[in-house]
Amino acid sequence: MSYRLRTITREEHLDFVRARPSASHMQVPSWGDVKPDWRAESVGWFEDGDHAGEAAYTGGPGGARGGGRMVGAGLVLYRPLPRIKRYLAYLPEGPVIDWYGADLAAWLTPMLAHLTSRRAFSVKMGPPVVARRWDADALKAAVADPAAHRLRDVTATTTDPRALRVADRLRELGWRRGEDPAGDGFAAGQPRYVFQVPLEGRSLAEIQQGFNQQWRRNIKKAEKAGVKVVRGGYDDLPAFYTLYRETAERDRFLPRPLPYFERMWTALTAEDPDRMRLYLAHHDGEILSAATMLTVGDHVWYSYGASTSRRREVQPNNAVQWRMLSDAHADGARVYDLRGITDTLDEGNHLLGLLRFKAGTGGEAAEYLGEWDFPLNKLLHRAFQLYMGRR
Repeated sequence: MSYRLRTITREEHLDFVRARPSASHMQVPSWGDVKPDWRAESVGWFEDGDHAGEAAYTGGPGGARGGGRMVGAGLVLYRPLPRIKRYLAYLPEGPVIDWYGADLAAWLTPMLAHLTSRRAFSVKMGPPVVARRWDADALKAAVADPAAHRLRDVTATTTDPRALRVADRLRELGWRRGEDPAGDGFAAGQPRYVFQVPLEGRSLAEIQQGFNQQWRRNIKKAEKAGVKVVRGGYDDLPAFYTLYRETAERDRFLPRPLPYFERMWTALTAEDPDRMRLYLAHHDGEILSAATMLTVGDHVWYSYGASTSRRREVQPNNAVQWRMLSDAHADGARVYDLRGITDTLDEGNHLLGLLRFKAGTGGEAAEYLGEWDFPLNKLLHRAFQLYMGRR
């Protein structure tokens, strides 16, 4: 089978994603509206069975049109190289194709041809392919083991051989795994290691029973103290942002500006009213914690969290997470995704506390294949890497 690729409309893209609930929130059309510094394009793969043996891409703006069933889709974000009209083409956590198919080249060759026609000098993508998983017991043992320094070096509970074959094939096709200069699993793009709580086939009581003792105790403390978690709206974003700024200062990261979250809310909820939610934990008239939640199909993500250092003894963070997880379960979600965790298990790393917090939910750590680069112009690709390294 060969495939043709062309630009598709937002409606075509969204219809395709709706039929495939595993797509990332970064692979829906509205995500392009969240990133105004990037130019967005939706592309689709179409079956080309009547033209087997011919070139899978005919060239020209938009590619070949007409005929065939759409079998894949992707959101491409284009970032211009300073002072010249050449672009980095980025498909975060995508594209949505059959990654385990017999011929990966049939999918990626027409994509590279299309992006070359769009004057891309390099392509970056993040295959939504999980290679390894560590269950709660394995992760707990790894954190407690003084000899364990990296999650990647700890024996996984499960390993998917299909993912390893995908990685090997990508290398054969000329793709290279993106760099992670800090070595903690948080590269410049999306996290390679995440923490997920499986919900499918489990009652809410069974899920809570999987929490560690500290998590269960903290949820009860919050309830006893009278912490109330409510859903907010656009007008509550400034309250969320106040806590977010405090969190950024406390945890030493650079915060995004308030207009980013306002744009995110407007864009995502215009596409689907439940695509983005905001939750706020109230106690004695004060908002102590807040978090955003994203939903695509049956996959739910904890996106951004924020909290104050005041009254932490009433455990508002646990209360917010429990409410979001409960709502995700009620909505029929298959997985509750707490997003990125660190790869390091060293006690001296401040990110280890975040790993411990997420691991308390009794879920599992998952390692994706990470992000991969294909330099279409090696000189410009290297120049862009140097430019980004100096920022």
